[in-house]
Amino acid sequence: MNWDTIEGNWKQLTGQAKAQWGKLTGDDLTQIAGRRDQLAGKIQQRYGVAKEEAEQQMQDWVAKADDTWLK
Repeated sequence: MNWDTIEGNWKQLTGQAKAQWGKLTGDDLTQIAGRRDQLAGKIQQRYGVAKEEAEQQMQDWVAKADDTWLK
């Protein structure tokens, strides 16, 4: 799945994001609204990791994303 698909279906994918990053609140996920840069920033903030680590976590998450997440 690519990021455009994730962004376009963000409301359906917030449960998957919450499962991956449990420290993100519902308000965080609403505010992020599928924007990649916003997600990276919140991961950095909540988990205290560097930008590169946040980006790697997001890449790993996107790599395992598939169409079953949209059902």
